[in-house]
Amino acid sequence: MAKFTTMFTGITKNRNLPFRVMLLLLISIPLFYFDEFKQHFYVYLTGNVLTSVITQKWDIVLLSILLFLLFLIPLSFRRKANWAEYGLATAFFVSLFVEMYGIPLTILFASKYFYTVETKLPDTLITFSFLGVHFAMDLVMIYGTVLIVIGAFLITVGWITLYRNIEKEGPVTGGIYSHSRHPQYLGFILIIIGWFIGWPTILTVVLSPVLVYMYIRLCKTEEKEMMMTDTSEYKKYEEYKQRVPFFM
Repeated sequence: MAKFTTMFTGITKNRNLPFRVMLLLLISIPLFYFDEFKQHFYVYLTGNVLTSVITQKWDIVLLSILLFLLFLIPLSFRRKANWAEYGLATAFFVSLFVEMYGIPLTILFASKYFYTVETKLPDTLITFSFLGVHFAMDLVMIYGTVLIVIGAFLITVGWITLYRNIEKEGPVTGGIYSHSRHPQYLGFILIIIGWFIGWPTILTVVLSPVLVYMYIRLCKTEEKEMMMTDTSEYKKYEEYKQRVPFFM
């Protein structure tokens, strides 16, 4: 029996190999485009991107806040909502979008000390218009957007999986949860990192690590709560932990 369990665990984890390879390739992209990433972070953290930011677009601010706060809702399907934790995430997104499309306070502050006319801004690769506003994205912003899209996908698929099993007792272990024990938290972490990379300011530099730590801690807390259930559920979840990785 033990031998069979070990073989089953190995097969299950090997199913994630393609995803792990893809994730590794995605993570390694900044190494191949180091200069572009360096320039992107420099112009944002020093306020030199001041002449290119969008301001006073409060309709886009409100729409963006509502859209990304919707991703908080599925996180409560597996665990009772903790409004203090959600409050920090809400503060992050509200402040982020107010700075992106409303009033760029961090950039205005930094530009007073570091702005130089001759600083070259990153090359624009994609341009588009939305609600009458012209958007431009450089390579690093596109990379951050890819992380956000992947994160949103994980959260959405996780939500659908949980919704389909809403009447099931005990933890959901099928579907996307057979590849990752915490796909929705992983998705939210990718969204946070994506915004941090795409819009690096003092705010995102400070809050992004805090939020990532918070969601990793939530994963561990959720698992501790599961281990405190009755003996049969404990054994089932212990077996589940053995065959399915924490994130990927």
